[in-house]
Amino acid sequence: MVKPAFLSKKPPMMTQPSPEERAQRLTKRQYVRFAFYKVDPLWRRLPADEQIEHKHELLDVIKSFNRRMLLRPYSTMGTRADAEILLWQIAENPDVFQDLAKAIMKTRMGSYLNLSYSYLSQTKRSIYEIRVGGEEESDEERLVIDPSEAKYLFVYPFIKTRDWYQMSQMARQGVMDEHIVVGRKYPAVRLNTTYSFGIDDYEFILAFETDEPSDFLDLVQELRETESSRYTLQDTPLFTCINMRLEEALDALGGPDIAEPIEAGEVREVWAEVCPIDDLAPGETQVIYLEGKMVGLFNINGELYAINNRCTHARGPLTDGTINPDDCSVVCPWHYGKFDIKSGQPIDGVVRKPVETYQVDVRDGIIFVGTKIGG
Repeated sequence: MVKPAFLSKKPPMMTQPSPEERAQRLTKRQYVRFAFYKVDPLWRRLPADEQIEHKHELLDVIKSFNRRMLLRPYSTMGTRADAEILLWQIAENPDVFQDLAKAIMKTRMGSYLNLSYSYLSQTKRSIYEIRVGGEEESDEERLVIDPSEAKYLFVYPFIKTRDWYQMSQMARQGVMDEHIVVGRKYPAVRLNTTYSFGIDDYEFILAFETDEPSDFLDLVQELRETESSRYTLQDTPLFTCINMRLEEALDALGGPDIAEPIEAGEVREVWAEVCPIDDLAPGETQVIYLEGKMVGLFNINGELYAINNRCTHARGPLTDGTINPDDCSVVCPWHYGKFDIKSGQPIDGVVRKPVETYQVDVRDGIIFVGTKIGG
């Protein structure tokens, strides 16, 4: 929390969104891109000092997009022969994907990067009901991709047969019920389903997160025995990706390392620039992406606070919620879940888990948001 001396005007309480505004928010989708790159072997023959310069330049360019998208890097070195690094990108507008792609290609290292695969998709509400036990995701939750810290990510495009779409909705729901029951047997495997109908060559892009590859292998093997497997037309290529910091993923490509190693138990601070403090008046909010997470920055009566912008109930965007400056709280715009903005703790409603809090600092009139990694 930071309180600049010149920010003291008390803002009015934000009003509850109208039913029309809430309906619009609940239909808002995210755009998702999986970009797989492979480095030209010629790059590995460059002098070591040039390789270091290339990595740092590319690193800075990619990180400069922190204000515009959520980006997670993964390495596929050692798991695929045709791709070596994945940039998993999530944004509210697809234009930013093109901007990042162009910026990468304009770097010196970009001239040695070949785009092996690129998948474009969107989040969307599922037409199937999750009717088995356990905690169920809401329709709104499926509109949001919020990557976990799982070590492994398994990505593949997916196409159903045309016969599948000729079946009635009721019949397909029955087939999917069996599919869902099997999936529930593997709670450590988290599925992210996005849709590509008409905007890419495929129908779905599936991304599974887990810390144990054996769980995913067993899940896929068991799903092969379900009725729904008969209607799979294509589910390859399949990528096994390893979660890494961007510096580490670049180092995996070859050349001298630029990533500073983090020893076991060591804790480091990572900071991201947000905006000039004059651009965030009392009562206003800002969103930034930090270490693969969406962070909401709040100016409450001149005091600055930063929390994870995704509600722990259904991932609703808290910066779009109703803010009460009197008790420094925010209510999720999707369901009634109230959080203390100072501590991130749940106060009332459907929420039970707190949201993460982040550090805030003002340096020479510029707001920075920070977090700790390692430990």
